[in-house]
Amino acid sequence: MRQRVSRSVQQVSSRGVWRIRDGTLALHSGQPPGQSLAPSQAVDIGWHAYTAIAWDTYSRQRPERRPTNAAGETTWFNWTAYPDHGPGAELLETPAGGRVLDLGCGKGGNAAHLATLGMRAVGVDVSPQQLVTARERWGWTPGLQLHQADAISFLREDREGFAAVYSVYGAVWFTDPARLLPAIRERLRPGGRLVFSQRPPVEGCYGCQASYIPPGADEDPLVVKRWDYEPDAWERMLMEHGFSDVSADVLAAPPGNRKTGTLIVRARA
Repeated sequence: MRQRVSRSVQQVSSRGVWRIRDGTLALHSGQPPGQSLAPSQAVDIGWHAYTAIAWDTYSRQRPERRPTNAAGETTWFNWTAYPDHGPGAELLETPAGGRVLDLGCGKGGNAAHLATLGMRAVGVDVSPQQLVTARERWGWTPGLQLHQADAISFLREDREGFAAVYSVYGAVWFTDPARLLPAIRERLRPGGRLVFSQRPPVEGCYGCQASYIPPGADEDPLVVKRWDYEPDAWERMLMEHGFSDVSADVLAAPPGNRKTGTLIVRARA
């Protein structure tokens, strides 16, 4: 699939500007941070490069993780969109030394926390900008590896396997499960855990949906695909792809004005 993308969305970090050349996304210096490329020109790029631009744009709109949580900890694990709410890394059922994979690791906070617990944490994200931020904050963490790749390609190329694979509002939500679930199942070691969280679906809106990321006030939004299903649909799909001990439940939001809970899905290889 090809996507025609205005170069006006290719504005990024203080390290330079992301340009597309022959379908490849590359970082170039020498242009003021935040300055757009010529909006009158456009290039044809692959869908993965377009997705990287979209998530780079999203990254710049999101706040950084706090220096400490409510307990005063400098690293922590959070499955939800609410601070200091819900379960933690215990859902992965992985001891120190276990190799774990974060699909769509974003700015790396969850993966860094697992590394501090002694796990061999591998974070994968398609966004170069997300990974720049992750390396700046967490790159010193022993046991943490960060890779730029799409989820399916990384899983297909890995040869070591994982004790657990997880995704927090990440690649499991934004990748076709018909393609992703078999790739995860193949790389999970026997008994290994798959756990992922995302927003529950809107009633009647199931399957592939569009998410819109606005790059600027005068620009068309960037579009990424997500896959929304009711809990029982996720359970059926996982069992059809060879997973067992499957559960999918919605964790209620904490007290306050916001009412949207968190869908947490668990399965075992």
